[in-house]
Amino acid sequence: MNKTADFSLLFVVFIWGVTFVMVQNALSFLDPFTFNAVRFFMAFVFLLIPYILTLHKKGKTWNKGLFIAGFHIGVWLFLGYGLQTIGLNYTTPAKTGFITGLSVVMVPVFSLLLLKHRLSRNTILGVAAATIGLYLMTFADRSNLNIGDLLVFLCAISFAMQIITTARYAKTLPALPLTLIQVSTVSLLSFVSAFIFKENHSVIFSSEVMLQKDVWTALLVTAALATAFAFFAQTFFQAYTTPTRVALIFSMEPVFAALSSYILIGEKLTSASLIGCAFIFLGMIFAELPVKKKKPVTQEFS
Repeated sequence: MNKTADFSLLFVVFIWGVTFVMVQNALSFLDPFTFNAVRFFMAFVFLLIPYILTLHKKGKTWNKGLFIAGFHIGVWLFLGYGLQTIGLNYTTPAKTGFITGLSVVMVPVFSLLLLKHRLSRNTILGVAAATIGLYLMTFADRSNLNIGDLLVFLCAISFAMQIITTARYAKTLPALPLTLIQVSTVSLLSFVSAFIFKENHSVIFSSEVMLQKDVWTALLVTAALATAFAFFAQTFFQAYTTPTRVALIFSMEPVFAALSSYILIGEKLTSASLIGCAFIFLGMIFAELPVKKKKPVTQEFS
């Protein structure tokens, strides 16, 4: 089941990577918080349909603990998206990509401190290789740190905590209801944030947006695949793998994003980007290598 979980999560990251271009196009017409509010609300509807269809097969799964857990995960996920969006106004996309990717380092540290998960040598090597790869792929601007970099660093902490919190609850709570509460929390908080930051919800109903095929394609694809399916898969399969391995798999997102950008819009890949992709891939391989168990030392008595 561990391999199935890893490959399923890798497919999730592939979806996130190839939809990056779609999201960029849609954000030229919609404000970020409004886009996320609608995207996560649509994902909630997509998840609600199979839940209702299978409701007669389920027992009483809804309780206070489930709501608290789902809200807890959803808050971290919302903070990740929100802080990243605001931080992009003050720093470069390249620095944002690298600093966000630092969650691959934070997750094993948080796992050790909060979940008491010990780290193998292969895992440490994998994390180190992935971090080098992320640096080579994204850190083009070496200017001094600013407020945007701090906000994106907090975003990386939020994404790392989302993985840790999911790991905490995924083994004991049903995946579908937990995901429903998580995505609805992000949608609600995104709507509230859009009002706070004076984004215009009514723009979604304007003729300019209503007639834009790219916007609705991006909303439908990201809501169905990159949100509903993706976060349900993460919630379900994290019960069968470790948070650190999830973080290493998620570090493949910029690799898939770069490759899809190259194929779809002809964006050039530098030699540093290609070497960075190789390091991230090596990081995943290191993490997958079996750990050699030390043979017990037997003492001979004469």
